[in-house]
Amino acid sequence: MNRTKTDHQDRKRKIQAHPPEPLTSSPPGEGVDSEASAPQPARPLSIVGIGASAGGLGAFEAFFSGMPAEVDPDMAFVLVQHLAPDHKSILTDLIRRYTRMQVFEVEDGMTVQPNCAYIIPPGRDMAFLNGTLQLLEPTAPHGHRLPIDFFFRSLAQDQRERAICIVLSGTGSDGTLGVRAIKAEGGMVMAQNPESTEYDGMPRSAISTGLVDYVLPPAEMPAELIAYASHAFGRSPRPVILPAPKTENALKKIFILLRVQTGHDFSQYKPSTIHRRIERRMAVHQIEGLEGYVKYLQQTPAEVEALFRDLLIGVTNFFRDPEAFQALETQIIPKIFEGKPAGATVRVWSPGCSTGEEAYSLAILLVERMEALKQSYTVQVFATDIDSQAIAAARVGLYPASLAADVSPERLARFFTAEPDGSAYRIHKGIRDMLIFSEQNVIKDPPFSKLDLISCRNLMIYMGGDLQKKLIPVFHYALNPQGFLFLGTSETVGEFGDLYAVLDRKLKLYQRKEDFQGMQRMALGRFLTPTIEGDVAPRRGTAKTASPVKLPLRELTEQALLQQVAPTGALVNGHGDILYLHGRTGMYLEPAPGEAGINNILKMARDGLRRELATALHKVSATKEAVFCQNLRVKTNGHFTCVDLSIHPVTSGQAASLGAPLYLVILAEASSPTSFDPDQAPPIAPHPPAGAAGPDIDPDTDARIAALKQELRAKEEYLQTANEELETSK
Repeated sequence: MNRTKTDHQDRKRKIQAHPPEPLTSSPPGEGVDSEASAPQPARPLSIVGIGASAGGLGAFEAFFSGMPAEVDPDMAFVLVQHLAPDHKSILTDLIRRYTRMQVFEVEDGMTVQPNCAYIIPPGRDMAFLNGTLQLLEPTAPHGHRLPIDFFFRSLAQDQRERAICIVLSGTGSDGTLGVRAIKAEGGMVMAQNPESTEYDGMPRSAISTGLVDYVLPPAEMPAELIAYASHAFGRSPRPVILPAPKTENALKKIFILLRVQTGHDFSQYKPSTIHRRIERRMAVHQIEGLEGYVKYLQQTPAEVEALFRDLLIGVTNFFRDPEAFQALETQIIPKIFEGKPAGATVRVWSPGCSTGEEAYSLAILLVERMEALKQSYTVQVFATDIDSQAIAAARVGLYPASLAADVSPERLARFFTAEPDGSAYRIHKGIRDMLIFSEQNVIKDPPFSKLDLISCRNLMIYMGGDLQKKLIPVFHYALNPQGFLFLGTSETVGEFGDLYAVLDRKLKLYQRKEDFQGMQRMALGRFLTPTIEGDVAPRRGTAKTASPVKLPLRELTEQALLQQVAPTGALVNGHGDILYLHGRTGMYLEPAPGEAGINNILKMARDGLRRELATALHKVSATKEAVFCQNLRVKTNGHFTCVDLSIHPVTSGQAASLGAPLYLVILAEASSPTSFDPDQAPPIAPHPPAGAAGPDIDPDTDARIAALKQELRAKEEYLQTANEELETSK
């Protein structure tokens, strides 16, 4: 949620009447009576980065014209504008007309002072470091430079939660990645109202991230900016102490409101992160006290959603931490393929994937390795996050042009296509088809299994110690023997060193050790209890038997699957409750929303499978004979996969000892799964051949008609079954 021009004039008058406390102490001898008052320690200076391109002169003029004349904002303003290398900037002279602040064109190494404005010189990139502005020779050619992103990102790294950035008029998307970096550190973001711009490309790109706090015309920004800074930074830094009972109770209420509206519990996340994000939201709305913020959350559901989004913000970009990704590429990826025959499956999981940059980076590395081996493999990259908006953006695979700062020119040409207006790049469909994005809570939802690699980077740094202790064993369970774990540079496996061998301590690369007794039960006990231990889970609403029968459900399921020669399956009872899952199920099933621990295959079935699965399970329960359904069109990650479904009654003596019938659900792709074969038809092509069908059009019309006919027959059979059940119940 962002602030607009509501009550702007009232806020401006209030600031002029009651100027905020200065954020830095006055220099000795200037305005301070040393005998009358004790010297105050200097407070950190707030740096405001302002980026603009086409139409920026008018926006800068309006911004500084709106600065209250009676108030020293006690900030420094750094202006970054797109300029031709040989073009003399008139911005310095222009700004001097509209402000009483000192205005400088930046010289290399210049120290930043409060109440001054600094203008980037032509033909330079600029960064902020330890209170100074550093000029660099650009490495990218003119027209491909992204000086605003470059400065914003350096500001985020240096100033962290004190960083503030403003995106004004301009074409393209420069500034968008910088916005993400600043919000990830807990900073504040403003963007110009697109209706007030000459060119709205840059502000719209920033706003589309959902991370902008204020959307305003430039003239209305200064009042909100000063009010925010006064609230956020106008007090001496508070020591980090244990919260008082009153504060703790208010925090608990905030966690309750978040859980009720979003379904996610943040009470075990790191308190320091939670407190910073809450305080930042309070500063945006100038709310004093946690109790006042609790009331505001109760009255404003949109603010609950905004706080939820702020708590989820993390730093992500393509090939983040190049040294770590280089080690992954050279040390780990080759070992994943080592010993795998052509056509084998490679499975990777990226939990906490956010908007997908890391997951796509992994897929690119896997494709490059397959090209080097000149072999065809089936690649499945599962990418999950609790943020539905982030998952939706990841599926689209469209990223601002500023990603060129993180992706090499060779990879950019090979795996991306520029949008016609040059403002963004879309990752090729051949890469997108290797990924399965889904909404998932890694803490409470069942994990994937039989994985070659888990890349979970910079997710656990936001979690408390108890959550981390739950997650590391889950990853151990999910990995294949000798599988690999890739963590963020500030994360470790902690006390679970006996589960993982350290491959690179600095870059946080680990390899799974062999399991020890009880670890899998500890890892998965909270997901599928009690069935993962062999107990038969009672159907909701029925009494649990006094002495549950212990059965080797894994062996029972795998024996039945071996008889059917099927790689993926589920052992269920007549109601569809899952007793055991085997193999890759993510293409067919997804965690059902609602209470954790409810695992029913009918609720988890993806679109296109649910109705046919219900009908088939009813039929096999009634006839005790296997049921087959072919070429079901199951929706997976935005496109359809043809799936064969069969359900078989399990007739072994072990199953009979349960006293309740069990059924084996088998799922398999009806046609060859998407794979990469560099010697035949590469799935990635920058431009389709002339006259070729579009990438999302199914050229096989006959198959489509057949699928529709089968879907219609399935619906008729489903209705017939429902009517029979209705007649029986009368």
